[in-house]
Amino acid sequence: MKEKKPPIIPKFDFRRIKKGVASPPSSFLGVFKRGEYGFILLVAIAIGILGGLGNFLFRETILFFHHFVFNSLYQFFRVSEGGWHRGLIGVIPMVGGLLLIHLALIFSREEVYGYSFPEFLKVVALKGATFKLRNLFVKGLAASVTLGTGGSAGQEGPIASIGGTIGSWIGQILKVSTRQMKVLVASGVAAGIAATFNAPIAGVFFAFEIVMLGNYELTNFAPVVIASALGTVTTRVLLGTQPAFTLPPYHLTSIWEIPLYIIFGFISAFLGVYFVRLFYFTKDIFEKISLPPLLKPALGGLFVGGIGIWFPQVFGNGYEFAQRALFGQMGWTLLLELFVFKMIATSITLGSGGAGGVFAPLIYIGVMMGGVYGVVVHALFPSFTASPQVYALVGMGSFLAAVTHAPLTGLFLLFELSGDYQVIIPGMIACIIGSVAAHVLQPDSIDTVELTRQGINLHQGRDVNVLRTIPVREVMIKEMEPIPEDFPLYQILTRAKESVQSYFPVISRGGELLGVISLRDIRPLLMEEELMNLIIAKDIVDEDYIYLTPEDTLDTAMKKFALKDLGQLPVVDSKNPKKLLGMLKRTDVINAYNNAILKLTVK
Repeated sequence: MKEKKPPIIPKFDFRRIKKGVASPPSSFLGVFKRGEYGFILLVAIAIGILGGLGNFLFRETILFFHHFVFNSLYQFFRVSEGGWHRGLIGVIPMVGGLLLIHLALIFSREEVYGYSFPEFLKVVALKGATFKLRNLFVKGLAASVTLGTGGSAGQEGPIASIGGTIGSWIGQILKVSTRQMKVLVASGVAAGIAATFNAPIAGVFFAFEIVMLGNYELTNFAPVVIASALGTVTTRVLLGTQPAFTLPPYHLTSIWEIPLYIIFGFISAFLGVYFVRLFYFTKDIFEKISLPPLLKPALGGLFVGGIGIWFPQVFGNGYEFAQRALFGQMGWTLLLELFVFKMIATSITLGSGGAGGVFAPLIYIGVMMGGVYGVVVHALFPSFTASPQVYALVGMGSFLAAVTHAPLTGLFLLFELSGDYQVIIPGMIACIIGSVAAHVLQPDSIDTVELTRQGINLHQGRDVNVLRTIPVREVMIKEMEPIPEDFPLYQILTRAKESVQSYFPVISRGGELLGVISLRDIRPLLMEEELMNLIIAKDIVDEDYIYLTPEDTLDTAMKKFALKDLGQLPVVDSKNPKKLLGMLKRTDVINAYNNAILKLTVK
C-alpha cells in the first residue's frame, strides 16, 4: 500500500498581486485585492490617520513660526510699551513675505505663492489627481510662514491640499486607477478638514461638494467617511476633543424669526459675491504692480501690517476674536469694522502672493456680519428675536456657503460646532438661500473664478476642459519649412512634393510672416505650365490668414481650425503677429487630446 502524500499547498507570490497578475487564493485576502471595494476602504483608514497627523504637524509648524517670529518681534520692537513702538507691528507680516522668497527660490513661485486651491481642484478634475509629494511640505511650510507672521488667511485650504496630497501619494504607490485616485484624494481632503475643525461630517461634505463636484456615488462615499472619521479620531488623540470653536447655545425665540433668516440668507449672498469680486480685484491689482513678483507678498504684508496697527484682530486665522464675537464680547461698531477690514486684509494677503486658504477668514467674516445683523434686528424687534450672537453663529455657515457655493458644508459645520439640533432650521434657510442666491448673482464660487478665467468649467464635459488645459506651445511644431516671398510656383510645387507638409508659411525678405499657402490654393494652377516661372509665392499667398499664439489653448485652436476647415495654422508671437514661431497641425491636436484622455481613463 502506497503511502498517502499530504496535499500540496501551492505557494502564493504576493508580489504578483501588486502587478495585477494573480489574486490571493484566500477569500479573506481577496477582499483587499487592488480594485476591489475592501482594498480602498483599508487604504482610506491609513489616509485618515495620516491626514490627522498632517493636521497636527501643520498646526505645530504654524505655532513655531508664530512664537519665534511674531512673538519675538513683538518683544524686540517693544510693542507692549505703546506709542511709536506700536507702529512697528506693521512690519511683522512683511517679514513673512520676505521669508517666502527663500522658499520660492528653492522650489517655484507657483508652488509657494497665493491661493492655490483652484489649481488643486483643476489637477483633481483634469490631470488625474496626481500630486508631487513635495507639495505636502511646500504648501504646509509656506502657509505656516504666512499665518505664523500675521498674514490674514486660513489653514484649512493648505491642510486640504496636504490631506489630498497624502491620498494621491498613497494612490501612486499602489498604482490605483484614476477614478480611485480621485476618491483617495477626496478622502485625504476630508480627513484634513475634519481634523482641523474636529467636525467629521463637515469634512465629508467639503470633500464631496467642492472636491468631487457633488458626485455622491455610494462607492465613493464610504472611503471618504472612514477617512474623515479617522482624521478626527487622530486629532482628538493628539489634541483633545475640544472643537475649533466653543459656541453659545442656540434657541429660536419665535416663529417670526424665520423671515429674518430668509432675509439674512440674501444678505449673505450679496456680501459673499462682493467679497469674491473684491478678492480677485485685489489680486489683479497686485499682478499689475511693476514690482518683482518675489517682493509682492512682502508689500502685501506691509499693507496688512498697516491695518493691524489699528486692528490687530485681522492677523492670522482670527479664531480667538471670532470666538469673542460669538459670545457677545464685542460692540457692533467693532464687529462692523472687523467685518470690513478682515475682507480687505485677506484679499491683500492672498492677492499679493501670501500662502494660505480662505475657509477661516470666511468663518470670521460671517461671524462679524451675523453679529452686526443680529444687533440691528434685535434693536428693531427685541420681543421676538434672539440675542445678536445667535445670528453671528448662523452667519458663520451662511457666508461660508455663499462664497464657496457649498451649502451642506456650511450647514453641517455649523451643526457640528454648535452641537445643537435647533440650529438646523435657521441654518438650512440661511445656508441654502445664501448659496443659491450667490450662484444666481455670480455663477462662480471663490474656488472657480480663476478656472473660469482660464476657460475651464469643472461642471462641463471633460472633453472641453481637457482641451482648455493644454496650451498650443506644448503641441506646436517649431521645425518648419517656410517659403520665401519670391519663390516661383514650380519651386513651390517641388517643395510640396518633397515635404510632408500641406501648408507652407510665406515669409518676407525681412523675415515677417505674410500668410500661408496650402496645396488647396495651388491646385487650380497645376495645369498652367506657362505660369510656373511667372507666379511667385507672394502672388498666391493667403494674407487673410488665421493664426494662434503659444498661450492659446487647444480648444481655441480647434475652433479656429473649424472656421475654414484648415489642417494647419501658423503660431505667432502674441506681441507681434508677423513673427512666426511655429505651426500647429490639427492631427497633433487630436493626438494630444487622445493622450490626455487616455491618462484620465479609468483603468
